[in-house]
Amino acid sequence: MTLSRSAVLAGIAGVALASVAAALVSQHVFEMQPCPWCVLQRLVFVALGLVALLGLGWRSPTGQRAVPLLLLLLSACGIAAALWQHFVAAASVSCNLTFADRVMTATRMAELLPSVFEARATCADAAVNLAGVPYEFWSLAALTAIGLAGVALLLRKISAVRR
Repeated sequence: MTLSRSAVLAGIAGVALASVAAALVSQHVFEMQPCPWCVLQRLVFVALGLVALLGLGWRSPTGQRAVPLLLLLLSACGIAAALWQHFVAAASVSCNLTFADRVMTATRMAELLPSVFEARATCADAAVNLAGVPYEFWSLAALTAIGLAGVALLLRKISAVRR
């Protein structure tokens, strides 16, 4: 079964939105407060969703190349953030003034939408499991799926160009 480009992009936007929604439910309902690396991953998911939605309307040849590349780049950044959070930041006493803090400060998202993007815990305190799996690995799985979908879109376009 082959999915259309629009279906893949809509799916990416849905996964990105669902990921942010799950993080917000975890935070506001179950009081799992986010660390700087958590909110950086939220920002990446928002950006992925916006790029996917942009791709639904940007159907030119340039758009068909640029959108999958942007999806790959953003998902790679999110994957790096999730891995760093798990293997480095969660083991440190403090995660203040890290790369994640600097990015979030530069974007001013914590000021604009504090209930979504304000870091409220240290990385060690935010290291929790969901169904026995580290929370950041759930993020990693979603980011990897989005990255693979971006590869599929890119390869589909590349194979169409060669025909």
